[in-house]
Amino acid sequence: MRADVIKDCQEITVKAVRFTQLRGTVLYACLPCDRASRTADNIHLVSILLEHLAGVDSPIQIVHDPLGRPQLLLGECEGPAISFSEGGGKIWAALCPDTSDIGIDAAGTDEFPKEYPFHRVFNAQELQYALRLAGGDSEKAAALLWSVKEAAVKAMGCAFHLVEPRQICVYPSAAEKDGWHTFTVCLSGKALVRFPMMASRCILVRSLFQEKMWLSIALLNWQLIRTERPRISRKEIL
Repeated sequence: MRADVIKDCQEITVKAVRFTQLRGTVLYACLPCDRASRTADNIHLVSILLEHLAGVDSPIQIVHDPLGRPQLLLGECEGPAISFSEGGGKIWAALCPDTSDIGIDAAGTDEFPKEYPFHRVFNAQELQYALRLAGGDSEKAAALLWSVKEAAVKAMGCAFHLVEPRQICVYPSAAEKDGWHTFTVCLSGKALVRFPMMASRCILVRSLFQEKMWLSIALLNWQLIRTERPRISRKEIL
């Protein structure tokens, strides 16, 4: 897995994150946030990302389903999967050219002060592991887990409307590479009852810390069947 800078287009840097385990690639970019023109900014970001896909030259429209999931329309046809987030004073957009579903989320450390109810949102095991990655910084650890979980539920298409944060379990999947951490996300409890198809599937999430915030990108390939739930060994959390 790796992330590459593809092109600097109109002062917008487009990057690619490759998920080799799922044979997928996600393109992403950002621009300064202007709430007065959010829709126009989203379309502009998508148009920049689409420049890297051959044969795409159609009117762009972004619509949302009842749960708020963005859907890209190119002319009268459904386009690639897209996702948006705001964080660090910027709007972030991600696009996946294949059939996988994706989610992107940016979470700042200042969103999780020390009095934040961590136990209501994070499982003790995953929080302990995140604290190790964050050097004991609880705000940094919480921002990491939140961005991973929200990117994952965005890839599922339901955000936090149908699942609770504690029902999303975050497991370490691979060592850090090029500054990126990789995680495997699974559902538990009522969320797994609501989405039984996720019992045999996983969501991979890659996370990067930059400018006091975590950027996480999730990829859900419905063709990949997972036969065993990931586990964190005692050695990994001690």
